[in-house]
Amino acid sequence: MVEFQPSVTDLVNEEPRTGLRPLKRSKSGKSLTQSLWLNNNVLNDLRDFNQVASQLLEHPENLAWIDLSFNDLTSIDPVLTTFFNLSVLYLHGNSIQRLGEVNKLAVLPRLRSLTLHGNPMEEEKGYRQYVLCTLSRITTFDFSGVTKADRTTAEVWKRMNIKPKKAWIKQNTL
Repeated sequence: MVEFQPSVTDLVNEEPRTGLRPLKRSKSGKSLTQSLWLNNNVLNDLRDFNQVASQLLEHPENLAWIDLSFNDLTSIDPVLTTFFNLSVLYLHGNSIQRLGEVNKLAVLPRLRSLTLHGNPMEEEKGYRQYVLCTLSRITTFDFSGVTKADRTTAEVWKRMNIKPKKAWIKQNTL
């Protein structure tokens, strides 16, 4: 028996679930939305995500909210870092192992809300502090507001746990 594995490309043939407001479409039939909710789909990778977003959305560059919670993702795919207007990213309930995966998200200038709880990385020591040090602009993490005390704790943790990168000075020999 062959088990069906959903993929991002399956979205092209799916009708979006109806929400409180009707979905607006452009003249070309593409969605005029700034969010993609792909939660609870057993996705294990984001192959072709950019192409699918371009097929479905009139302005994929305006994507501000992506919900990929409760899938089977094992890493943070670099494709997510190409959406510079992304402000909300839900990745909770996946299978992301390495805390270092968070580093990829540092390039997103507008990211303000992030969820990662329910991933194996949550068990790593200093999980919250590491994320807050790495993504200093986020204001909500795992559905909790980030306080001044959180920032202070994260900074102290960073000084105690993360070795600064040494600046190598090239010696000029005469």
